[in-house]
Amino acid sequence: MGSVERLREHLLETGYTIDGVRDRLGAVAAGALAREELVPALRSTAERDPLATLIRLFWLGVPVPAKSVAPEVLASGLVTTAGDEVRATVHLQPWETDGYLVSDRKVRPGDPALSPDHVVGAGGASANLAQLVTRRPVERALDLGTGCGVQVLHLAGRAERITATDVNPRAVELAGLSWALSGVTGVDARTGSMFEPVRDELFDLIVSNPPFVISPAGKLTYREVGGDDFCRALVRQAPRHLNPDGQAHFLANWLHVEGEDWRDRVGGWLGETGCDGWVVQRDVQDPAEYVELWLKDAAEQGTPGYSRHYDQWLSWFDERKVEAIGFGWITLRNSGSLDPVVRVEHLTHQVELPVGQYVDGVLDAIAAAHRATGLEAARLRTVEGLLDERVGRPGAEDPMKIVLRQTRGLRRTRDVGTVEAALAGVCDGDLALGPLLNVIAELVGDGEQLDADALRPLIAEGFFHV
Repeated sequence: MGSVERLREHLLETGYTIDGVRDRLGAVAAGALAREELVPALRSTAERDPLATLIRLFWLGVPVPAKSVAPEVLASGLVTTAGDEVRATVHLQPWETDGYLVSDRKVRPGDPALSPDHVVGAGGASANLAQLVTRRPVERALDLGTGCGVQVLHLAGRAERITATDVNPRAVELAGLSWALSGVTGVDARTGSMFEPVRDELFDLIVSNPPFVISPAGKLTYREVGGDDFCRALVRQAPRHLNPDGQAHFLANWLHVEGEDWRDRVGGWLGETGCDGWVVQRDVQDPAEYVELWLKDAAEQGTPGYSRHYDQWLSWFDERKVEAIGFGWITLRNSGSLDPVVRVEHLTHQVELPVGQYVDGVLDAIAAAHRATGLEAARLRTVEGLLDERVGRPGAEDPMKIVLRQTRGLRRTRDVGTVEAALAGVCDGDLALGPLLNVIAELVGDGEQLDADALRPLIAEGFFHV
C-alpha cells in the first residue's frame, strides 16, 4: 500500500470527513469557519485529539506539535517539519462525495500575495456546478479547467471515461492527488488552454467552472482572464466537441453594458452554436459590490494596494460602460436540430436541488414549446405538484389574480387567466388540447377560445408537459 492509500485510510479512520469535521467543530465554530473566521474553530480543536490535529493542520492551516501527528501524515509529502512543529504545505479538505481535495492553502488577510499558479480549493461555485450537471450516465466526459479536481469526483461513477484539463500544471498535479486520495482512478489528465488538449475529440458531457471573474488584470489564472470574452469563447467552441445529444454545463459571469440588454448579449453567445441552450442569471451585483467581493476573495482588504486596485478596477468598468455584472449558469445540448432554441432568463428564487436531476426535462420542455406542431392535437399533462393560488376580495365571485405555482423543480410561478387555470385542472394526457379548449371556452368567460399556441410559454416553463 502506497503513502497516499495509507493517508486516506488514516483520514477515514480518524473521522476527517464532512460530517466528522462538522460534528467535531460544532454549529457555532463551523458557521464561523464558513465566514473564514478561525478563532471559534481553534477553540473547538484546542484539545489536540487526532481529529482536531487533522483539522488544525489541513483545514485551518496552523502548525501542530510533531508528536501529535500520525506517521501516515508525516510520510505523505504534504507537510513540512521545523523543529518540534509540523505545518501543512497544502489545504486538504473532505468533500461531499466521501472524497478529498488537495489545493494550495487558503489565502487569508495578512498572507503573502497569491502566486499566478495558485490552485484554489473547492467552494460554493464548485458545489453549484456539481448541482447543475445532468445525472444521466455517459461514456465520455470532459472537465475543462479541473483546478483541484472537484468535478471529477462528481463525474466518477457516471462517466465511463473522464478527461480533465487545466492550463496550470500545478493544478493538474494537485488534482491527481485529490483523485488518488478519493479512490478515483483512470482519469486522463492533460495540460493546456481551453480545448487545445482535446483537439478533434468528442464528448457526451462537458463541464467547466472557468476563470469567470471579470477584471482588468487577469493575473490569477484560476479565476480571471480579463473580460467576459473567455466565457463567450467557451460557449462558442464547446459544440465542436459534443457528440449528438451531448450536453455542456458552465458557470459564467457576464457584463451588463449601458444601452444593451444582457439577455441579448449572452443569448448572442449561444445563438450561433447550433445547440439548444438555457441561460440562467442567478445574481446581479453593481461594479462596486463585485470589486469588493473579489478583492476580499484574494485577501487584499487591508493591504497597501487595496484602494489603488479598487479604483483601477472601477475605472476599467467605467471605460466599458458597465452597469452591473451577472452571475449564472449556461447549459448547451447538441440536439441536431436545424432550428435550435435558446432560452435566457433571470431566476433568483430558491429552486429544488440538484438541478441535474431534472435539467434534461427542462431542456425537453424548452425544445417542445419551440418546435411542437399541431398543438391542438397534443395531449398535455399538468406538471406534478402544481398549485392554483387565487387572490380576491372576500365574497367576490371572481378572483382578482390567479397564480400557478410549481412546488417541484424550478418552482416557477406565473399569473394566468381563468382559461389557463381551468385547463391546468383537467389536463391529464387523455384528451387532445383542441377539444379541451373548446369545452373550457363554453364554460368560462365570454366563450372566446384560447389559441393553442398561446400555451407555448407555459409549456416552455414546465407547467404543462406535451
